[in-house]
Amino acid sequence: MHERFSGVWICKDLGRTTTEADPAELGRTLLAAYLASRDNRGETFRVVVHAGNGSQSVITPADLTRPGWTADPAICQALPAYLRGTLA
Repeated sequence: MHERFSGVWICKDLGRTTTEADPAELGRTLLAAYLASRDNRGETFRVVVHAGNGSQSVITPADLTRPGWTADPAICQALPAYLRGTLA
């Protein structure tokens, strides 16, 4: 996350979850919910999901523009509480 007043990039840990969801799909849902919950003009965001098997997925806003993509309600339940309702 970019802190615009200081001009510094900071990492915001949105938490940990245990889920059987596809890591990339979890990342897309998390990023969509986060972007829907705030004014993000002029900022660049990405989500890095680290899976239990050591793999990782990097999700950018461009990954949210796939035709027909919608957030899976079951995956929304794995999001932090303050983001769960943003995609409803």
